[in-house]
Amino acid sequence: MTGPGFPILFITATRIGDAVLSSGLVKRLSDEIPNARFTIVAGPVAAPLFREMPNLDDLIVMRKEKGDRHWFRLWNRVRRRRWGLVVDLRGSAISRFLRRRRRAVHRRGFGEPVHKVVEAARVLQIDGDPPAPYLHVGAETEARAQELLAGQGPILAVGPAANWIGKTWPTDRFARAAIELLGPNGPMPTGRLLILGGPDDWRAAEPLRKSIPRERWIDLTGQIDLLTAFACLKHVRMFIGNDSGLMHLAAAAGAPTLGLFGPSDERLYGPWGRHTMALRGPRDLDAIRRVDPDLSQPICHMLDLPVESVIRAAKKLYADTESEFPDA
Repeated sequence: MTGPGFPILFITATRIGDAVLSSGLVKRLSDEIPNARFTIVAGPVAAPLFREMPNLDDLIVMRKEKGDRHWFRLWNRVRRRRWGLVVDLRGSAISRFLRRRRRAVHRRGFGEPVHKVVEAARVLQIDGDPPAPYLHVGAETEARAQELLAGQGPILAVGPAANWIGKTWPTDRFARAAIELLGPNGPMPTGRLLILGGPDDWRAAEPLRKSIPRERWIDLTGQIDLLTAFACLKHVRMFIGNDSGLMHLAAAAGAPTLGLFGPSDERLYGPWGRHTMALRGPRDLDAIRRVDPDLSQPICHMLDLPVESVIRAAKKLYADTESEFPDA
């Protein structure tokens, strides 16, 4: 069902992190075009992030097909409408073949690499500060999050998984960091541990569940969708996680976020926001590439990041944000 107003076709990323980092563009367009109506196109894993946004006419899940047939299928679905604006962050040619007043298409390989939030803003030629990632959460999802987190004490959230073993800091090290931060001499001695991840991450989170008394952890691994996870992250005191979509969700939720990096570039993919920090071990990305040029080998590139460094950075982030989260 489509409504009246200024129709915008917004084609965003397939991956969760990239979709989150570009989500601020939707908010900016909604703020600047009061009668904007959106049709969002995203990959299967990222599409649910936009399901509760206002002024949404349609949410199209685009699944990759052989021979790029998914683009033809999308064109056939949207070609009958005259669009006020087509925003294509995938850099395809589809906007050339649609009726539209304006189009804004991502161009690859132009200029020096910049953070993905800045890169997304350039698609709309936005001057000044780029729009920060923003996701809309409805009242029902917010209530569900509060129900899941019911209890006393600030929450330390962790995202110990990633989409590749190379980017995954060992789970036992997350456990050691959690023990220290939630222990009697840590900054959150009365805190609780929130474990987040997908359905395939439950077994990997076992060391975390064993590290903290049962009454002090909440394990939602594989039990909630991404938007509910985002709503939960709006209520945590701190998040620590690998470079992943979950890390970007935490930063977008406004949680003090410590992102752990190895075989990815924090200059492009670091958590975005005032209360964020990126941390890596002694090797830079070039050093890691000398071992794994294509960044594709089943090697953990995070082993040189010590637990002590993560604990130290987490304590600093906690202290730096204490005045803004006094009652968390």
